[in-house]
Amino acid sequence: MHQSDIKLNPNELVRFVKKPANRFTRDDIVRYIEENGIEMLNFRYVAEDGKLKTLNFVISGKEHLETVLTQGERVDGSSLFSFIEAGSSDLYVVPRYRTAFVNPFTDVPTLDILCSFYNSEGLPLESDPRYILSKAHSDFTARTGCKFLALGELEYYVNSPRHDFFPPVDQKGYHASEPYAKFEKLRSEALLLIAKAGGRTKYGHAEVGSFTRDNELFEQHEIEFLPCDVEDAADQLIIAKWILRMLAFKYGVEISFAPKITVGKAGSGMHVHAMLEKEGVNLMTQNGVLSDTARRMVAGWLDCASALTAFGNTIPTSYLRLVPHQEAPTSICWGDRNRSVLVRVPLGWLGKNNMINDANPGEKINTADYGGKQTVEFRSPDGSADIYLLMAGLVVAARHGLEMENALKLAEDLYVDVNIFRDEHMERLAGLEKLPASCWDSASALEAKMSVFEKNGVFPPGVLRNIAERLRAYDDRNLSERLYGNNEAIRELVLRYIHCM
Repeated sequence: MHQSDIKLNPNELVRFVKKPANRFTRDDIVRYIEENGIEMLNFRYVAEDGKLKTLNFVISGKEHLETVLTQGERVDGSSLFSFIEAGSSDLYVVPRYRTAFVNPFTDVPTLDILCSFYNSEGLPLESDPRYILSKAHSDFTARTGCKFLALGELEYYVNSPRHDFFPPVDQKGYHASEPYAKFEKLRSEALLLIAKAGGRTKYGHAEVGSFTRDNELFEQHEIEFLPCDVEDAADQLIIAKWILRMLAFKYGVEISFAPKITVGKAGSGMHVHAMLEKEGVNLMTQNGVLSDTARRMVAGWLDCASALTAFGNTIPTSYLRLVPHQEAPTSICWGDRNRSVLVRVPLGWLGKNNMINDANPGEKINTADYGGKQTVEFRSPDGSADIYLLMAGLVVAARHGLEMENALKLAEDLYVDVNIFRDEHMERLAGLEKLPASCWDSASALEAKMSVFEKNGVFPPGVLRNIAERLRAYDDRNLSERLYGNNEAIRELVLRYIHCM
C-alpha cells in the first residue's frame, strides 16, 4: 500500500499505524488504544441467526488489554448455535486484528473487532460458517492456484411516514436524487461509516423500488462494494448491515433487507459478483472475451444453482421475490448484460474506444487497461442469506465447475442472449430448469448436491443436514399458490420475516 493510499484511507487505525489492515498486530491495536483514549473494547461475532453479537470489555489496564487480545474469551456456544449442546457448550472467541475499527455509535470511545470461534481444544469450530468459508477458499486456492475475489450488492428498503412533498414515482426510483429520494443522507452516512470500518465500497444509489402505501413511504437503496478476498467481502457485508440498522435506529426509521416488502413491487436482492485472480491477473477474460476459466466457473454455479438457494434464500418470502418480470431470476441460465438471467456477465470495460477522452476533448490520452475489472454476477441471493455460507457455497460451486468435464458444454447449452420472459421466447424458457419455488424445494435441492459441498471436508455433513431441516420446518410447499390473491395473508407473512438475518 502506497503512502498516499494510507493517507487517504478512511479507517482511522490504518492511518494511525501506517500500514494496511491485513498487517495489523496486537501491538498496533494496543498502541492505538493507548494513544487515542479508547476506554472500551467490543468483541463482535456472528451466530446462527446471522446477526452480530457483542461482548463488552472495559479496559482496566495494559496487561488486561493484552491478555484479552491474546487469549480471547469464553462464550456459551449452545446459546449461539442450535447444534451445540448445553452439556459441552463452551467456545472461545478470538479476535482477528485486521478487522478492528472505531465504533461510530458509542458515547464512550470504543474499538470493535471481529472474532473467530474455537472449540475446547483450541481448534477452529468446524461448523462455524466463517471457518467453512475460510476452508472453502483455502481448498479452492490449493487446487486451482487462484484467489476468489467477491463483492456484494446490498439492497434495502427504508420505511418511514409518508412525505407529501416531491413524492416518489412508483417503481421508478432508480438513481433518484434528493428531494425525490428522501434518504440519500442516510445512505451517504452509511457509505462513510462502512468505509471507516474497513469496508471498500464502490458506490451507493437509490434503487428502482419506491412506493407509498396508506401513510407510509417505502424507498429502496443499494450499496455496492469493491472486489476483495471472499472472506473480507463477507465480513464487510455483515458490518454494513449492522451499520445500516444502527443508522435506522438513529433516524427513527425502519430498514429491511427482506426479499419482499409487498407483492407487485421490486424485492431486495443481494447479488454477488466474483472474479478469479492468479498472481494479480484477472482470469475472467482472454483476448477481450470471457475466458474458458470464467465459463467453467459459471457452469459450476449453474449446476449447483438450486442447492445454493439453501444458503442464499432462506425464508419463505425469498420465493415471492423469485418471480418473472421483477428483475429476479427464475430459470437456470446465464447471459451478457441480461438482468432476466441467473448469472449475468456485466459490462467489463473491454471497449476499444477511449471514452474518457471523448468526454473530455483535449485531455491527455489515457492508455490504462481496465479489462481487469470483469466479474460475473450471481443474482438469486437476497438479504436472508447466511452470508458466510453463501460465499462458501459459491466458492465450492466455482471449484466444481473448474473440475467438471462437461463444464464448457453446459455453459454453452444454458447461455441465452435474449430477454427470456418475452412471449416470443416462451419455448426456450420452458426448456430451462427452474429455481426452487419454496424453502422445502430448496432443502431437497441441497440434499441432492451434498456430495459437492462435503467434498474435501469443506462443509461438515451435520451443517448441511441442519440447514435442510430448518428449511423444511417452514412447510411452505406450494406457498405461492396457497397465498395467491390473499393479500392479508401475504402481508402477515412479509411482516413476520421483515427483519431477516
